Amino acid sequence: MHLLATKPGGISDGSEAVDLNQSPGDIIILSAADTDLLMLSAARGRQKSQPDLPVPSLRLANIMNLTHNMSVDLYTDSIIANAKLVIIRLLGGVNYWQYGIEQIVHCCRTAAIPLVIVPGDDQPDAELTGLSSQPTEACHRLWQYFVQGGPGNADNLLRYATSLLNNNTDWQEPAPLLRAGIYWPDSGSYDLSDLQKNWIPDAPIIAITFYRALFQAGNLEPVDLMIRGLQQRGLNPLPIYVTSLKESVSAGIVKSLFDQASPDIILNATSFSVSKPNGERADSPLEYPQVPVFQVIFAGGNEEDWREGLNGLSARDIAMNVALPEVDGRIISRAVSFKAEARYDEETQLPVIAYQAVPDRINFVCDLAENWAKLARTEPENRKLGLIFANYPNRDGRLGNGVGLDTPASTLN
Repeated sequence: MHLLATKPGGISDGSEAVDLNQSPGDIIILSAADTDLLMLSAARGRQKSQPDLPVPSLRLANIMNLTHNMSVDLYTDSIIANAKLVIIRLLGGVNYWQYGIEQIVHCCRTAAIPLVIVPGDDQPDAELTGLSSQPTEACHRLWQYFVQGGPGNADNLLRYATSLLNNNTDWQEPAPLLRAGIYWPDSGSYDLSDLQKNWIPDAPIIAITFYRALFQAGNLEPVDLMIRGLQQRGLNPLPIYVTSLKESVSAGIVKSLFDQASPDIILNATSFSVSKPNGERADSPLEYPQVPVFQVIFAGGNEEDWREGLNGLSARDIAMNVALPEVDGRIISRAVSFKAEARYDEETQLPVIAYQAVPDRINFVCDLAENWAKLARTEPENRKLGLIFANYPNRDGRLGNGVGLDTPASTLN
Protein backbone atom coordinates (compact mmCIF):
# COMPACT_ATOMS: atom_id res chain seq x y z
CA MET A 1 0.00 0.00 0.00
CA HIS A 2 1.45 3.39 -1.01
CA LEU A 3 0.59 6.35 1.19
CA LEU A 4 1.64 9.97 0.90
CA ALA A 5 2.40 12.34 3.73
CA THR A 6 0.33 15.50 3.79
CA LYS A 7 2.01 18.56 2.28
CA PRO A 8 2.23 21.75 4.38
CA GLY A 9 0.09 24.54 3.03
CA GLY A 10 -1.70 22.28 0.61
CA ILE A 11 -4.43 19.69 0.44
CA SER A 12 -4.67 16.28 -1.14
CA ASP A 13 -6.15 16.21 -4.63
CA GLY A 14 -7.58 12.77 -3.91
CA SER A 15 -5.51 11.00 -6.56
CA GLU A 16 -3.49 9.07 -3.96
CA ALA A 17 -4.11 7.93 -0.42
CA VAL A 18 -2.82 10.09 2.43
CA ASP A 19 -1.77 9.05 5.92
CA LEU A 20 -2.26 11.86 8.47
CA ASN A 21 0.06 10.07 10.93
CA GLN A 22 -2.17 10.66 13.93
CA SER A 23 -2.56 8.51 17.03
CA PRO A 24 -6.05 7.87 18.48
CA GLY A 25 -7.71 10.55 20.62
CA ASP A 26 -10.83 10.92 22.75
CA ILE A 27 -12.47 13.70 20.71
CA ILE A 28 -12.10 13.85 16.92
CA ILE A 29 -13.14 17.01 15.04
CA LEU A 30 -13.07 17.11 11.23
CA SER A 31 -13.68 20.16 9.05
CA ALA A 32 -12.84 21.28 5.52
CA ALA A 33 -12.13 24.82 6.79
CA ASP A 34 -8.59 25.61 7.93
CA THR A 35 -10.10 28.52 9.88
CA ASP A 36 -12.15 26.09 12.02
CA LEU A 37 -9.09 24.00 12.77
CA LEU A 38 -6.91 27.03 13.53
CA MET A 39 -9.58 28.35 15.91
CA LEU A 40 -9.87 25.02 17.75
CA SER A 41 -6.11 24.50 17.93
CA ALA A 42 -5.76 27.89 19.63
CA ALA A 43 -8.61 27.00 22.01
CA ARG A 44 -6.87 23.75 22.94
CA GLY A 45 -3.73 25.72 23.75
CA ARG A 46 -5.73 27.88 26.14
CA GLN A 47 -7.26 24.77 27.73
CA LYS A 48 -3.84 23.40 28.60
CA SER A 49 -3.06 26.52 30.62
CA GLN A 50 -5.97 25.73 32.99
CA PRO A 51 -4.73 22.89 35.22
CA ASP A 52 -8.10 22.23 36.90
CA LEU A 53 -9.97 21.74 33.61
CA PRO A 54 -10.61 18.18 32.35
CA VAL A 55 -8.78 17.89 29.04
CA PRO A 56 -9.56 14.77 26.98
CA SER A 57 -7.16 14.13 24.11
CA LEU A 58 -8.18 15.95 20.93
CA ARG A 59 -7.42 15.27 17.26
CA LEU A 60 -8.14 17.74 14.48
CA ALA A 61 -8.03 16.97 10.75
CA ASN A 62 -8.97 18.55 7.44
CA ILE A 63 -11.55 16.62 5.43
CA MET A 64 -9.81 17.81 2.25
CA ASN A 65 -6.93 15.47 3.09
CA LEU A 66 -9.32 12.53 3.32
CA THR A 67 -10.82 12.55 -0.18
CA HIS A 68 -9.27 9.26 -1.33
CA ASN A 69 -11.31 6.21 -0.26
CA MET A 70 -8.24 4.49 1.15
CA SER A 71 -7.44 7.60 3.22
CA VAL A 72 -10.96 7.42 4.66
CA ASP A 73 -10.64 3.71 5.43
CA LEU A 74 -7.28 4.14 7.13
CA TYR A 75 -8.44 7.10 9.23
CA THR A 76 -11.72 5.42 10.17
CA ASP A 77 -10.04 2.18 11.26
CA SER A 78 -7.19 3.78 13.20
CA ILE A 79 -8.67 7.00 14.59
CA ILE A 80 -12.49 7.10 14.40
CA ALA A 81 -12.93 3.55 15.72
CA ASN A 82 -10.97 4.43 18.87
CA ALA A 83 -12.69 7.75 19.60
CA LYS A 84 -15.14 8.62 22.38
CA LEU A 85 -16.79 11.47 20.42
CA VAL A 86 -16.67 12.43 16.73
CA ILE A 87 -17.70 15.86 15.44
CA ILE A 88 -17.77 16.63 11.71
CA ARG A 89 -18.44 20.04 10.16
CA LEU A 90 -19.37 19.38 6.54
CA LEU A 91 -19.88 22.01 3.85
CA GLY A 92 -22.05 21.04 0.89
CA GLY A 93 -24.06 18.24 2.48
CA VAL A 94 -23.58 14.47 2.45
CA ASN A 95 -22.87 14.33 -1.30
CA TYR A 96 -19.77 16.48 -0.83
CA TRP A 97 -18.04 13.68 1.15
CA GLN A 98 -20.33 10.73 0.66
CA TYR A 99 -17.89 7.85 1.14
CA GLY A 100 -16.35 9.44 4.22
CA ILE A 101 -19.76 10.02 5.83
CA GLU A 102 -20.93 6.49 5.00
CA GLN A 103 -17.88 4.86 6.56
CA ILE A 104 -17.76 7.05 9.66
CA VAL A 105 -21.50 6.73 10.33
CA HIS A 106 -21.25 2.93 9.99
CA CYS A 107 -18.20 2.78 12.27
CA CYS A 108 -19.76 4.99 14.96
CA ARG A 109 -23.05 3.11 14.94
CA THR A 110 -21.30 -0.26 15.13
CA ALA A 111 -19.07 0.80 18.03
CA ALA A 112 -21.68 3.04 19.72
CA ILE A 113 -19.43 6.10 19.40
CA PRO A 114 -21.29 9.43 19.81
CA LEU A 115 -21.38 11.23 16.45
CA VAL A 116 -22.36 14.80 15.58
CA ILE A 117 -22.43 16.06 11.98
CA VAL A 118 -23.21 19.76 11.46
CA PRO A 119 -23.39 21.99 8.36
CA GLY A 120 -20.33 23.94 7.22
CA ASP A 121 -22.41 27.11 6.76
CA ASP A 122 -25.24 28.84 8.62
CA GLN A 123 -28.05 26.93 6.88
CA PRO A 124 -29.60 23.95 8.75
CA ASP A 125 -29.35 20.49 7.19
CA ALA A 126 -31.90 17.95 8.47
CA GLU A 127 -30.10 15.08 6.74
CA LEU A 128 -26.89 15.71 8.68
CA THR A 129 -28.82 15.96 11.95
CA GLY A 130 -30.53 12.66 11.12
CA LEU A 131 -27.18 10.94 10.68
CA SER A 132 -25.98 12.18 14.06
CA SER A 133 -26.45 10.02 17.14
CA GLN A 134 -26.67 12.87 19.66
CA PRO A 135 -29.86 14.78 20.55
CA THR A 136 -30.92 17.56 18.20
CA GLU A 137 -30.28 20.15 20.93
CA ALA A 138 -26.67 19.04 21.32
CA CYS A 139 -26.09 19.06 17.55
CA HIS A 140 -27.56 22.54 17.24
CA ARG A 141 -25.43 23.89 20.09
CA LEU A 142 -22.20 22.54 18.62
CA TRP A 143 -23.17 23.90 15.20
CA GLN A 144 -23.77 27.36 16.64
CA TYR A 145 -20.36 27.41 18.32
CA PHE A 146 -18.89 26.99 14.82
CA VAL A 147 -21.27 29.47 13.17
CA GLN A 148 -20.57 32.25 15.67
CA GLY A 149 -16.87 31.48 16.02
CA GLY A 150 -14.22 33.46 17.83
CA PRO A 151 -12.07 32.51 20.85
CA GLY A 152 -14.89 32.44 23.42
CA ASN A 153 -17.12 30.15 21.36
CA ALA A 154 -14.19 27.90 20.48
CA ASP A 155 -13.34 27.54 24.18
CA ASN A 156 -16.93 26.65 25.03
CA LEU A 157 -17.21 24.24 22.10
CA LEU A 158 -14.36 22.18 23.56
CA ARG A 159 -15.79 22.53 27.08
CA TYR A 160 -19.22 21.35 25.90
CA ALA A 161 -17.71 18.47 23.92
CA THR A 162 -15.84 17.45 27.08
CA SER A 163 -19.11 17.54 29.05
CA LEU A 164 -20.63 15.07 26.56
CA LEU A 165 -18.05 12.53 27.73
CA ASN A 166 -19.73 12.52 31.17
CA ASN A 167 -17.19 14.98 32.55
CA ASN A 168 -18.41 17.65 34.96
CA THR A 169 -17.25 20.60 32.86
CA ASP A 170 -18.79 24.06 32.92
CA TRP A 171 -19.72 25.63 29.59
CA GLN A 172 -21.67 28.60 28.28
CA GLU A 173 -24.14 28.85 25.42
CA PRO A 174 -22.87 30.09 22.01
CA ALA A 175 -22.42 33.86 22.03
CA PRO A 176 -23.51 35.78 18.91
CA LEU A 177 -20.82 37.54 16.90
CA LEU A 178 -21.68 40.46 14.62
CA ARG A 179 -22.19 39.47 10.98
CA ALA A 180 -19.91 42.37 10.04
CA GLY A 181 -17.94 44.96 11.94
CA ILE A 182 -14.66 46.80 12.43
CA TYR A 183 -11.54 44.86 13.36
CA TRP A 184 -8.37 46.19 14.92
CA PRO A 185 -5.18 44.21 15.76
CA ASP A 186 -4.95 43.11 19.40
CA SER A 187 -8.35 44.66 20.13
CA GLY A 188 -10.80 42.37 18.34
CA SER A 189 -14.05 44.05 17.33
CA TYR A 190 -13.88 47.84 17.44
CA ASP A 191 -16.19 50.85 17.32
CA LEU A 192 -15.78 53.37 14.51
CA SER A 193 -15.57 56.25 16.98
CA ASP A 194 -12.68 54.57 18.79
CA LEU A 195 -10.95 53.86 15.49
CA GLN A 196 -11.28 57.47 14.35
CA LYS A 197 -9.52 58.74 17.48
CA ASN A 198 -6.28 57.31 16.11
CA TRP A 199 -6.75 58.55 12.53
CA ILE A 200 -4.75 61.32 10.93
CA PRO A 201 -7.09 64.30 10.31
CA ASP A 202 -8.08 64.69 6.64
CA ALA A 203 -5.85 61.79 5.52
CA PRO A 204 -7.27 59.39 2.90
CA ILE A 205 -9.37 56.52 4.27
CA ILE A 206 -8.52 53.07 2.92
CA ALA A 207 -11.14 50.40 3.62
CA ILE A 208 -10.04 46.77 3.88
CA THR A 209 -12.84 44.20 3.59
CA PHE A 210 -12.20 40.55 4.44
CA TYR A 211 -14.05 37.46 5.62
CA ARG A 212 -15.45 37.18 9.12
CA ALA A 213 -14.14 33.61 9.21
CA LEU A 214 -10.58 34.97 9.32
CA PHE A 215 -11.53 37.20 12.25
CA GLN A 216 -13.20 34.27 14.01
CA ALA A 217 -10.09 32.11 13.64
CA GLY A 218 -7.47 34.82 14.23
CA ASN A 219 -6.04 34.09 10.77
CA LEU A 220 -5.18 37.73 10.12
CA GLU A 221 -1.46 38.17 9.40
CA PRO A 222 -1.95 39.69 5.90
CA VAL A 223 -4.69 42.00 7.21
CA ASP A 224 -2.51 43.15 10.10
CA LEU A 225 0.42 43.86 7.77
CA MET A 226 -1.80 45.85 5.39
CA ILE A 227 -3.09 47.92 8.29
CA ARG A 228 0.47 48.61 9.42
CA GLY A 229 1.64 49.39 5.89
CA LEU A 230 -1.17 51.89 5.29
CA GLN A 231 -0.45 53.61 8.60
CA GLN A 232 3.22 53.94 7.68
CA ARG A 233 2.14 55.79 4.51
CA GLY A 234 0.02 58.29 6.44
CA LEU A 235 -3.29 56.67 5.48
CA ASN A 236 -6.25 55.83 7.69
CA PRO A 237 -7.14 52.09 7.58
CA LEU A 238 -10.77 51.04 7.94
CA PRO A 239 -10.65 47.22 8.35
CA ILE A 240 -14.11 45.60 8.07
CA TYR A 241 -14.90 41.91 8.43
CA VAL A 242 -18.00 40.57 6.65
CA THR A 243 -19.79 37.24 6.58
CA SER A 244 -20.48 37.78 2.88
CA LEU A 245 -20.93 40.79 0.63
CA LYS A 246 -24.08 39.10 -0.69
CA GLU A 247 -25.67 38.88 2.75
CA SER A 248 -28.10 41.70 3.45
CA VAL A 249 -27.05 42.20 7.09
CA SER A 250 -23.34 42.39 6.24
CA ALA A 251 -24.03 44.65 3.25
CA GLY A 252 -26.14 46.96 5.40
CA ILE A 253 -23.42 47.28 8.05
CA VAL A 254 -20.77 48.01 5.39
CA LYS A 255 -22.96 50.71 3.81
CA SER A 256 -23.61 52.25 7.21
CA LEU A 257 -19.89 52.40 7.98
CA PHE A 258 -19.19 53.92 4.56
CA ASP A 259 -21.89 56.55 5.27
CA GLN A 260 -20.02 57.55 8.42
CA ALA A 261 -16.52 57.29 6.99
CA SER A 262 -16.47 57.33 3.19
CA PRO A 263 -13.32 55.59 1.90
CA ASP A 264 -11.06 56.97 -0.81
CA ILE A 265 -10.03 53.46 -1.89
CA ILE A 266 -11.27 49.95 -1.03
CA LEU A 267 -8.97 46.94 -0.75
CA ASN A 268 -11.19 43.84 -0.91
CA ALA A 269 -9.98 40.40 0.15
CA THR A 270 -13.28 38.52 -0.18
CA SER A 271 -13.69 36.14 -3.12
CA PHE A 272 -16.28 35.72 -5.87
CA SER A 273 -18.60 38.51 -7.05
CA VAL A 274 -21.94 39.95 -6.03
CA SER A 275 -23.21 40.18 -9.62
CA LYS A 276 -23.58 37.10 -11.81
CA PRO A 277 -21.68 36.73 -15.08
CA ASN A 278 -23.90 37.64 -18.05
CA GLY A 279 -26.61 38.81 -15.65
CA GLU A 280 -27.90 42.13 -14.40
CA ARG A 281 -25.63 44.00 -12.04
CA ALA A 282 -26.45 43.39 -8.40
CA ASP A 283 -26.18 45.98 -5.66
CA SER A 284 -22.75 45.58 -4.04
CA PRO A 285 -21.91 47.48 -0.85
CA LEU A 286 -18.40 48.03 -2.24
CA GLU A 287 -19.81 50.07 -5.12
CA TYR A 288 -21.73 52.33 -2.75
CA PRO A 289 -18.93 54.93 -2.19
CA GLN A 290 -18.18 55.04 -5.96
CA VAL A 291 -14.41 54.67 -5.50
CA PRO A 292 -11.91 52.21 -7.03
CA VAL A 293 -12.10 48.70 -5.54
CA PHE A 294 -8.92 46.62 -5.67
CA GLN A 295 -9.04 42.85 -5.35
CA VAL A 296 -6.36 41.69 -2.90
CA ILE A 297 -5.74 37.97 -3.22
CA PHE A 298 -5.27 35.65 -0.25
CA ALA A 299 -4.25 32.60 -2.29
CA GLY A 300 -5.59 29.19 -1.36
CA GLY A 301 -2.38 27.35 -2.28
CA ASN A 302 1.16 27.45 -0.98
CA GLU A 303 3.83 29.91 -2.05
CA GLU A 304 6.31 27.29 -3.24
CA ASP A 305 3.91 25.85 -5.82
CA TRP A 306 3.01 29.36 -6.98
CA ARG A 307 6.64 30.41 -7.45
CA GLU A 308 7.76 27.19 -9.13
CA GLY A 309 4.68 26.57 -11.27
CA LEU A 310 4.25 27.86 -14.81
CA ASN A 311 0.61 28.87 -14.40
CA GLY A 312 0.83 31.29 -11.48
CA LEU A 313 -2.30 31.02 -9.36
CA SER A 314 -4.31 27.81 -9.36
CA ALA A 315 -7.41 27.51 -11.52
CA ARG A 316 -9.52 27.73 -8.37
CA ASP A 317 -7.84 30.97 -7.26
CA ILE A 318 -8.13 32.46 -10.73
CA ALA A 319 -11.86 31.73 -10.79
CA MET A 320 -12.57 32.90 -7.23
CA ASN A 321 -10.16 35.83 -6.94
CA VAL A 322 -9.62 37.10 -10.49
CA ALA A 323 -12.30 36.16 -13.01
CA LEU A 324 -15.40 36.51 -10.82
CA PRO A 325 -14.30 39.68 -8.96
CA GLU A 326 -13.83 41.33 -12.38
CA VAL A 327 -17.56 40.82 -12.94
CA ASP A 328 -18.07 43.40 -10.16
CA GLY A 329 -15.58 45.74 -11.82
CA ARG A 330 -12.86 45.23 -9.23
CA ILE A 331 -9.26 46.01 -10.21
CA ILE A 332 -6.98 43.02 -9.68
CA SER A 333 -3.88 43.78 -7.63
CA ARG A 334 -1.70 40.90 -6.41
CA ALA A 335 -1.62 37.76 -4.35
CA VAL A 336 -0.30 39.01 -1.02
CA SER A 337 -0.42 35.81 1.04
CA PHE A 338 -0.41 32.04 0.70
CA LYS A 339 -1.39 29.17 2.93
CA ALA A 340 1.46 27.68 4.92
CA GLU A 341 2.07 25.54 7.95
CA ALA A 342 2.29 28.10 10.72
CA ARG A 343 3.22 25.47 13.30
CA TYR A 344 2.68 21.83 14.19
CA ASP A 345 0.28 21.42 17.10
CA GLU A 346 1.48 18.45 19.13
CA GLU A 347 -1.68 18.49 21.25
CA THR A 348 -4.05 17.92 18.33
CA GLN A 349 -1.49 16.38 15.93
CA LEU A 350 -2.45 18.96 13.33
CA PRO A 351 -0.25 20.95 10.95
CA VAL A 352 -1.88 24.34 11.62
CA ILE A 353 -2.46 26.02 8.27
CA ALA A 354 -2.77 29.80 8.16
CA TYR A 355 -2.30 32.66 5.73
CA GLN A 356 1.33 33.76 5.58
CA ALA A 357 1.85 37.24 4.17
CA VAL A 358 4.54 38.10 1.61
CA PRO A 359 5.82 41.51 2.78
CA ASP A 360 6.98 42.90 -0.58
CA ARG A 361 3.59 42.11 -2.13
CA ILE A 362 1.78 43.70 0.82
CA ASN A 363 3.94 46.79 0.25
CA PHE A 364 3.01 46.83 -3.44
CA VAL A 365 -0.70 46.92 -2.61
CA CYS A 366 -0.19 49.61 0.05
CA ASP A 367 1.78 51.72 -2.46
CA LEU A 368 -0.99 51.17 -5.00
CA ALA A 369 -3.62 52.38 -2.53
CA GLU A 370 -1.51 55.43 -1.65
CA ASN A 371 -1.00 56.40 -5.29
CA TRP A 372 -4.66 55.97 -6.23
CA ALA A 373 -5.70 57.98 -3.17
CA LYS A 374 -3.37 60.78 -4.27
CA LEU A 375 -4.80 60.59 -7.79
CA ALA A 376 -8.36 60.77 -6.48
CA ARG A 377 -7.54 63.96 -4.58
CA THR A 378 -5.79 65.56 -7.54
CA GLU A 379 -7.90 68.00 -9.58
CA PRO A 380 -8.81 66.49 -12.95
CA GLU A 381 -6.97 69.21 -14.91
CA ASN A 382 -3.76 68.29 -13.05
CA ARG A 383 -3.95 64.56 -13.72
CA LYS A 384 -1.79 62.95 -16.39
CA LEU A 385 -3.17 59.62 -17.47
CA GLY A 386 -1.91 57.17 -20.05
CA LEU A 387 -4.12 54.43 -21.52
CA ILE A 388 -2.51 51.55 -23.42
CA PHE A 389 -4.58 49.31 -25.69
CA ALA A 390 -3.68 46.17 -27.56
CA ASN A 391 -3.98 46.51 -31.37
CA TYR A 392 -3.19 42.98 -32.49
CA PRO A 393 -6.44 42.30 -34.45
CA ASN A 394 -6.48 42.61 -38.23
CA ARG A 395 -7.99 46.11 -38.41
CA ASP A 396 -7.86 49.28 -36.36
CA GLY A 397 -11.60 49.20 -35.73
CA ARG A 398 -10.97 46.29 -33.35
CA LEU A 399 -8.73 48.32 -31.04
CA GLY A 400 -8.46 46.73 -27.58
CA ASN A 401 -10.29 43.69 -28.85
CA GLY A 402 -12.49 41.80 -26.40
CA VAL A 403 -15.40 39.44 -27.01
CA GLY A 404 -18.56 41.50 -26.66
CA LEU A 405 -16.57 44.57 -25.62
CA ASP A 406 -16.35 47.94 -27.40
CA THR A 407 -13.15 49.11 -25.70
CA PRO A 408 -13.06 52.71 -27.03
CA ALA A 409 -16.71 53.32 -26.07
CA SER A 410 -16.17 51.70 -22.67
CA THR A 411 -13.12 53.92 -22.09
CA LEU A 412 -15.02 57.08 -22.98
CA ASN A 413 -17.77 56.13 -20.54
